[in-house]
Amino acid sequence: MKKVDVLIVGGGPAGLAAAVELYRKNIRNILIVERENHLGGILKQCIHDGFGLTRFGETLSGPEYAKRFIDQVEELQIPYLTDAAVTGISGDKVVTVVSRNGLEKYQAKAVILTMGCRERTRGALGIPGERPAGVFTAGVAQSYINLHNTMVGKEVVILGSGDIGMIMARRMTLEGAHVKAVFEIMPYPSGLPRNIEQCLNDYGIPLYLSHTVTNIHGKTRLEGITVSKVDENLKPVPGTEQEIACDTLILSVGLIPENELSIDAGVELDPRTRGAVVDENFQTSVPGIFAAGNVLHVHDLVDFVSMEAESLADSAAAYIENGGFASCGLLVKAGEGIGHTIPQKISGTKDITLSMRPSRQFKDAAVAVSQNGTVIARKKMKKAIPAEMIELPIKKETLSDKGDLEVSIEC
Repeated sequence: MKKVDVLIVGGGPAGLAAAVELYRKNIRNILIVERENHLGGILKQCIHDGFGLTRFGETLSGPEYAKRFIDQVEELQIPYLTDAAVTGISGDKVVTVVSRNGLEKYQAKAVILTMGCRERTRGALGIPGERPAGVFTAGVAQSYINLHNTMVGKEVVILGSGDIGMIMARRMTLEGAHVKAVFEIMPYPSGLPRNIEQCLNDYGIPLYLSHTVTNIHGKTRLEGITVSKVDENLKPVPGTEQEIACDTLILSVGLIPENELSIDAGVELDPRTRGAVVDENFQTSVPGIFAAGNVLHVHDLVDFVSMEAESLADSAAAYIENGGFASCGLLVKAGEGIGHTIPQKISGTKDITLSMRPSRQFKDAAVAVSQNGTVIARKKMKKAIPAEMIELPIKKETLSDKGDLEVSIEC
């Protein structure tokens, strides 16, 4: 059995950033395991710009952003395996890897989970109707067009106003397709405001809120869909059905953290994020196993993924050097108006940064953090929307080592 200090599962933006930061912390016995044939993760197919403004101070495309970290990994000669699959992680940090070298086991002092997330599919939505060709998730359509130079259709409808879906609306319009509309089941968009403006409004693509697809028509190839309005309980309203002819339906209906390996390792998951429950050090419920990036909770910007992974790397380096952390027995609870918070546990003895998403839209509101009945931090906001992550730093001087925290939105 081979021994490493840190084994990183996933060679996307989180895994690469963590590896580089660990090297800078003098942790040199590192191995990155990536199941694709190249490092970079999903960024390889994200050829649009908008990446790197926060992390590097300039606008980059996805491949350019990934290359910044890949070049550093190559320059520092950090070992990595591509075309390799992690098939199991044990609670004592033994990682089983299958690659062109065969089946190998690694004993790690620390394991970093950066597997990213996957898209929700038609099966998860349960849309009734036929099962013709022409129904794609946004990421699959993006891969066909940007990596394989293959157009997926000409008359297009998009379900879901997620960022990838809106970006694909623009991309397919530029390639000559007719994008008829984007339909969103919620009463508000699920993507970033800048993408609504740049990808839909600039190209005259209509966005219909409180609408969903209720039937799919076609035998061999998609011929059309039925769209209905939904009520406040997100149920289709009878009599509002509208048939739309199209040959392509693109689904942009949410991302799910890829946590099968986490479950295998005995990591506790949060039902709200579908990612791991972590403490202020990004350590999961299993000592020595850490998680960051989209496998922990879905981010809106890749810059935050990398920065979160770099913070994790600082903690992982401290774990290897010191063998553990102070107990994190205080819970961080999501109160009124908050969907989830990261981390879910803290010690109350160090500076922390809370990451959270509101559960719905708010205007002229404030995020308040309370402990023992006292508000210890507050952040005023003109608007808060589920599409945008909120970050709130809290100094250790304002924290007590007794009493759980509650985060809520005040209107």
